[in-house]
Amino acid sequence: MKAKLIPAILLVIVVMISVSAHDLFLKLDSYFVRPNEKVSIKILNGSFQGSDGAVSFARLADVSVISPSQDRENVKETDFTKDDKTSYIGMQPMEPGNYVVGLSTMTREIDLAAKDFNEYLVEDGIPDTLDERKAKNEMDRSVRERYSKHVKTVFQVGDRKTGNYKAVFGYPVEIVPQNNPYSLKVGDSFEFLCLKAGKPIAHQFVMTGYDDGTNLRIGENVRSDKKGVAKLKISVAGKWYVKFINMSRLDDPKINYESKWASLSFEAR
Repeated sequence: MKAKLIPAILLVIVVMISVSAHDLFLKLDSYFVRPNEKVSIKILNGSFQGSDGAVSFARLADVSVISPSQDRENVKETDFTKDDKTSYIGMQPMEPGNYVVGLSTMTREIDLAAKDFNEYLVEDGIPDTLDERKAKNEMDRSVRERYSKHVKTVFQVGDRKTGNYKAVFGYPVEIVPQNNPYSLKVGDSFEFLCLKAGKPIAHQFVMTGYDDGTNLRIGENVRSDKKGVAKLKISVAGKWYVKFINMSRLDDPKINYESKWASLSFEAR
């Protein structure tokens, strides 16, 4: 790898961003980078606007980079820094082309009161589990949930476009671009594949949004088709994200649900 690492049914809904939002994103100040330029990738543990707490390196199952030449390199702990609220990945990419960075956390468990769990299903885009709870008259049941998060970003170095934007990291869930986001113009559609255990997820509910340089905006929400592919129209220039939470009911007396979170960010000009 020629890079030096340093320290579908369309559903449109209005979503309020919770103060206690707990998404995970990778975000750059600019996704357009010159060769040999130092890059700092923010690990946002909270929302696409900011981080509520730094993620420790010890919590990660994987953090790695796939270069334009398709080489995959693990990010070392010395390339990982943090302050009180935000962690950062440092890079200095030398080879022109697209770079894909992925980060996968270990699992954790949490107890949630019924009201909090129901609100979380609404705010974070898990309508199928909410519908199931309603159908089973379980809206007043508290739960224990096991969760993990698996996030990616694609950025552009120089002017060269490369095919590694479609790289698959093998995470428990993953979003894989099907067309190069840096070949898109405003008005084009971005297509992406939703995977779980390496297999397409049909009808997965996906939330989107973007930072247009003045504020964070909520985008349209879509579902993947029967082949696991979803489409998002790039309506404006800005830093975009797509994200989903895949939740499964468990046949386990100690843990009721397992959720696997995925996000992908890129920038459109």
